[in-house]
Amino acid sequence: MTIEIARWQFSVADYARMLETGILSEDDQVELIEGDVRPMSPIGPLHAAIVKRLNTFLNAALGGSALVSVQDPIRLSDYTEPEPDLAVVRARADFYATGHPQAEDVLLLIEVADTSLDYDRDEKVPRYARAMVPEVWIVDVHGETVEQYTNPRTGIYRTIHLLKSGDTLDCVTLPQVRIRLDFILGNE
Repeated sequence: MTIEIARWQFSVADYARMLETGILSEDDQVELIEGDVRPMSPIGPLHAAIVKRLNTFLNAALGGSALVSVQDPIRLSDYTEPEPDLAVVRARADFYATGHPQAEDVLLLIEVADTSLDYDRDEKVPRYARAMVPEVWIVDVHGETVEQYTNPRTGIYRTIHLLKSGDTLDCVTLPQVRIRLDFILGNE
């Protein structure tokens, strides 16, 4: 006899209620992916330094023309609300006080992968492509590379570039953003 256990898929609204009622707290390192509440990898000092470096650079390069969101939720669907390391979103007067940015608000999304490279590449990037996020970077901390994904079509990114030490990364969606990989990785 086989017993089948039904899995519950949480919606973004369910997830928000879990936070409001204290089932989950702001300190819990989790995110909502396809209705599953999934743990996020811990953030080590190198990971944190890269996020800070990118945040500082992006804010200076953008000069207020867009908002840099750090480890905040991005709503991709009714069942998926990841918390990428950084997202550059369209500027809005209320700074998204009435709701988290949605996929169509995102101009650039960045994941810093210290221990989560396979998960970011295999699980999250396809979801970003399906949601039509125009550009995604994965910073591979240990490989000292950046994977740049652009041109989403039919659920996949049609253009993928692998950049390494010595290369300069030109953002496709934000032409004013041009950054050396060695700066991102702290090798300068």
